[in-house]
Amino acid sequence: MVRLSDEERGQLLEIISKGKASAYKIKHAHILLKADINNENGWTDEQIAEAFGVHINTVRGLRQRFVEEEFVTVLNRQKRLIPGRQRKLDGAGESKLMALSCSKSPPGRAHWALRLLADRLVELRVVDSISHETVRQTLKKTS
Repeated sequence: MVRLSDEERGQLLEIISKGKASAYKIKHAHILLKADINNENGWTDEQIAEAFGVHINTVRGLRQRFVEEEFVTVLNRQKRLIPGRQRKLDGAGESKLMALSCSKSPPGRAHWALRLLADRLVELRVVDSISHETVRQTLKKTS
């Protein structure tokens, strides 16, 4: 449970009523309102998670952030502690892949297969290793 002040409750209700905030922010506002100790229903974390279609850890994490951080930062998304994975192909690598896929296919082949493109990128030392799925996603994105 969290204890919302009248001002905080008013800000949350304003976010919900306007409906102009992002979907996750509106959902978090709903969760905080239901987790408020002053709420007459007294919803548990499990009830809140089920009602709003989120994992119980989302509810717990939101409550914990409310206690530990400023109210303004609670409704914003958390920054990742671990950065995302680096892309295998940068702009130059993507352009080499596009040029290769548009070139004549290898002898004995009617067209370039994704695995052949991946193997050729490794042969040309564009990347150390790459999967055919990464090649597919890159070609789909750039076409």
